[in-house]
Amino acid sequence: MKLFSLRQVIRLSPLARRLLLIAIDALLVPLSVWLSFWLRLAHPLHPSFQAAGLWMLSAVLLFGLPLYALTGQYQGLTRYVGSRAFYQLAGRNALLVFLLVATGVLLRLPMPPRSSWILLWLLLTGFTGLVRFALRDLLLSLRSVSHKQMVRVAIYGAGEAGAQLAAALRLAGNHQIITFLDDAPTLWRRTINGIPIQPPQVLSQILDQLDQVLLAIPSMPRVERRRIVAELQRQAIPVLQIPSVDDITAGRARIDSLRPVAIEDLLGRDPVPPVRELLGPGLRDAVVCVTGAGGSIGSELCRQILQLYPKVLILLEISEPSLYAVEEELRQQLPASVTLLPVLGSATDPALVQWLFAGHGVQTVFHAAAYKHVPLVEANPLAGLANNVGSTRVLCQAAISVGVSEVVLISTDKAVRPTNVMGASKRLAELVVQATAQELSQSAKGAGQLRTRFAMVRFGNVLGSSGSVVPLFRRQIAAGGPITLTHPEIIRYFMTIPEAAELVLQAATLAKGGDVFLLDMGEPVRIKALAEQMIRLSGLSLRDAQNPCGDIEIACTGLRPGEKLYEELLIDAESEATQHPLIFRAQERVFPPEVLWPLLDALNAAIEVHDAEAALPLLAELVPEWERGEVSN
Repeated sequence: MKLFSLRQVIRLSPLARRLLLIAIDALLVPLSVWLSFWLRLAHPLHPSFQAAGLWMLSAVLLFGLPLYALTGQYQGLTRYVGSRAFYQLAGRNALLVFLLVATGVLLRLPMPPRSSWILLWLLLTGFTGLVRFALRDLLLSLRSVSHKQMVRVAIYGAGEAGAQLAAALRLAGNHQIITFLDDAPTLWRRTINGIPIQPPQVLSQILDQLDQVLLAIPSMPRVERRRIVAELQRQAIPVLQIPSVDDITAGRARIDSLRPVAIEDLLGRDPVPPVRELLGPGLRDAVVCVTGAGGSIGSELCRQILQLYPKVLILLEISEPSLYAVEEELRQQLPASVTLLPVLGSATDPALVQWLFAGHGVQTVFHAAAYKHVPLVEANPLAGLANNVGSTRVLCQAAISVGVSEVVLISTDKAVRPTNVMGASKRLAELVVQATAQELSQSAKGAGQLRTRFAMVRFGNVLGSSGSVVPLFRRQIAAGGPITLTHPEIIRYFMTIPEAAELVLQAATLAKGGDVFLLDMGEPVRIKALAEQMIRLSGLSLRDAQNPCGDIEIACTGLRPGEKLYEELLIDAESEATQHPLIFRAQERVFPPEVLWPLLDALNAAIEVHDAEAALPLLAELVPEWERGEVSN
């Protein structure tokens, strides 16, 4: 019955609620005047109260209620009352006491003892503040009771983010916070708003009291995050996390926008701050062209180049949907000084590329356009060669012809001792760039500085890119499994797309001519362990011989044609350090230009007539380290 009557109060109109608060204040304000005399003079009806208190009772109502109304005391939402509202309330009451003192002095009225004024201010502030905080807590508790079931959570992290999350969850009314967990012994046995802070070791003792654990350390290093998530997974309890610091500070997410821990948050390493002098020189106020601008790497390159304020950014992309998507996204963040030019076309088109470079005065080219899916290129080897190798040769020739300052080829670890046509085609693309740089260097001897610098950047798998195992595994888990794995022992290096693009831009600044840059990819990841962790992060269990009733099975299908158990970044050269701790330079074997070009012409001729039987032996001659298997014609 009591709960019902309180709910009736909640359903009152805003005007009725304000009138209720005014009525409460009308009772509390005179009560504070009377108590200030009683506490000071130790008598409820002291003669001093009868002399001074009577005019003060009427004056405090006459001045107080209009003052509260005019200064906005009844405009705030009670359920969101906080410390700022309390300070404002204290200020209003100080002004009210000042008005009472001024009235008494000006009208020569009987005055209470001077210390009574301080007591009056404290009582006014205490009573009116206490009522509002009590109403706030009552409203929040009623809102929580209205939910059929509260989610019982522990917040991992008793810092600023954890406290903010607790406050946000309290306002939302959907969660019951059982405890805070933190690794810092100095915080143990302390509390945040009455909620205890305990060591993570107590988790096993309170599992039956929890539904979820919420990670609230947004700036946590990846190594530490992996350790904590692994410990929580052993307890078989769902784990959610708050957004990153960048998302919170940029306003893209609120502190209580909880989401599952993504595998991308655990893989790779903590971002390494860029070397500022390497990021941007040659790009500011320059005309930059990115081929494959709609792809995973190409689009991220465009995003980061845009932040360096080029004069013109040219997006060369053969896929109309991809070009439309990246252009629409970049238009939303386009600086006023930058011109964005979307070009729908292929980097293998010599006339288009020549017109583009010459007509717009292109100064820097990032060549990210490529066919990269191993099974598809294995099934369509001529298309892969025509695109990956042909586009690189077209770009190199046009760059020299026009006098482009720099060309950077985005390569792959699959180009190292390739076992598939895609990797061999990318290695051949590297040879084209190296031979072009060598030929240009020889012709430029005695003529001063080279007009065009060529470089290649080679790295491994990029998280979240098209064809990456992570989105594939995520789809398979959502479908109920199984997760298909080609081999239980297969390992890969992983890097996030933003980190890869940032390192490419910095490597470009280090180029001298014909350089092969290798990116430190961190520690290799066993793909089977990755799949198992993704299953656990989804709140599901692995189905195997030890747990036949699990949710998701991992099925090994055997290595695909051309697939390797592991990837590597070097061919036959020792890498040397550069100015950046994660970028290394390798001077590798170069195919002499006078030998390479005739063979490449023969390869192009075979591709044009769709003669795979002639093209693939030529590819094997050009890339002798290619371990040729059965390839479709």
